[in-house]
Amino acid sequence: MNESSRPQQPARVSVVVITYDDATHVPDAIRSALAQGEAVGEVLVVDDASQDGTPEVLAAFADEPRVRTLVRKRNSGGCGTPRNDGLGAAVHPYVLFLDSDDLLLPGAVDRLLAVAEAEHADVVAGVCVRRELPEGRETVWAPALYDVSRGATLPGTVLDGIEDHPEFVFDTLSVNKLYRCAYLDRHAIRFPDGAFHYEDFVFSARVLAADPRLAVTDVPVYVWHVRRQAANLSISLRRAALENWQHRVEAQSAVLDVFRTAGRPTLVRAAQTKFLDYDLPMYLRELPQRTAAYRAGWWETRERLAGFEPEAVAAAQAPSRWLYGALMALPTAPEGRELTRLVELAAPRPRLVPPYPRAADGTPVLAAAPADLPLDGLAELAAAELPVAVDGAVTVGAATKLTLTVHELYGRVGELGPVSVRVEFTERSSDGGVSAEAHLLPVDGGWRATVAVPTARLLRRGRLASWSLNAVLTYADGSTGTAEVRASNGFAGRRGPVLGRLGRVLLVQVVASARRGLVLRFVGGLAGARQVLSGRLKRISAKR
Repeated sequence: MNESSRPQQPARVSVVVITYDDATHVPDAIRSALAQGEAVGEVLVVDDASQDGTPEVLAAFADEPRVRTLVRKRNSGGCGTPRNDGLGAAVHPYVLFLDSDDLLLPGAVDRLLAVAEAEHADVVAGVCVRRELPEGRETVWAPALYDVSRGATLPGTVLDGIEDHPEFVFDTLSVNKLYRCAYLDRHAIRFPDGAFHYEDFVFSARVLAADPRLAVTDVPVYVWHVRRQAANLSISLRRAALENWQHRVEAQSAVLDVFRTAGRPTLVRAAQTKFLDYDLPMYLRELPQRTAAYRAGWWETRERLAGFEPEAVAAAQAPSRWLYGALMALPTAPEGRELTRLVELAAPRPRLVPPYPRAADGTPVLAAAPADLPLDGLAELAAAELPVAVDGAVTVGAATKLTLTVHELYGRVGELGPVSVRVEFTERSSDGGVSAEAHLLPVDGGWRATVAVPTARLLRRGRLASWSLNAVLTYADGSTGTAEVRASNGFAGRRGPVLGRLGRVLLVQVVASARRGLVLRFVGGLAGARQVLSGRLKRISAKR
């Protein structure tokens, strides 16, 4: 609908909800949109030919005058077409998108709308919170852009285009923003139709390529529910399928085409840098969990990533540059220890693990001849950026003891003079953590320390407690760096009972994650043991 044909009504916003076979969650999504108040003039629910009870659930809203249902006769295969249907049917000046398994936060529309009208903005962006279910743990999406507590500086600013802030291309979501419909109509901006996955990427690129007046806020807008145990996983969680990676690469190519066609070379480079720093490591670090056939197919796609501009590669973080260099230069797909080294370098906290080869001229390299991949920029990295490897060895009894080995890294760690280490135990399902600190002593090839905490502090009543470990290194000049504690090469893990304080029997697992991060799992008491046994039985049943 063009700008002149959109009626100017007291209500200002259309909310487009898309759904497919989601009868369980779509009512909550609709109610979260209606609860925004009078500013929301309509909630357009686009049913993409659901085969479950969704039509009956939507029929229950028939008496709600603000809810309109659009039913597609044939499933589109993606999210873009139903969103386009809703956008085309919207009658209000602004639109906001909502997926049926997510929620709008209270007051989001009023606050976004106030900014849009005060600043004459085409787009107003706010905070999206990723909520892990069932645990309930929450993190801010794109914290470098939106989380003021972590140093984000854009909230509160209004940008006329993002040429001066190309880092905004990192936010590829469409659902955390309020759009002026006239802007989308004027530039013919729509989502890719059909079975095109990661359609948000392309839509967001089209929005940014047209130079919007963009207001960035720290308004909490959207709850993105992450259901890793769901029977029907969301597209972003289907990474176990090779097609998911191929779709991601296809979407990246489409984004670059959008920016190139619009004559936005700065945004082309920013999108390439974002892919190197975010997308590539996310998939690479999961390769050990995949089949050999998947890894072979994944490796074959590297040709589609060739030709990234040198400026884009140079702007990426050092570990990302090294990984991209390996991807382009290694003659065959890495396996075994070679793959493990790349996986650990791709971890959220990158680490470069032994061995530490050098080229014939002594230059530090990621892989020795014939590839000779230089670790460019290693000498210039600050303490907080160094990809230091810290091995951990665990013994469990009344106390949990952790012996840490900090590896030298081509002389960089020794230059800084490591003094002490603080180990932070973080449990995913709770806010409280545990820490312990010790001085580091030099050993052959590095430094070592042992910390201990009462095992009772790592137990959680009636349930399994799973702890990840980070080592915070303090250097002689007061600078610090953080590394995930890893399971050393040859680590075999441990599972079984141990005696805790006062002879209490505990079930203990010491395991390595797919990227070789050390994970400690504890459960005590009959209730906890029953929970673990129940979980195992459910997993066994699910495999049948």
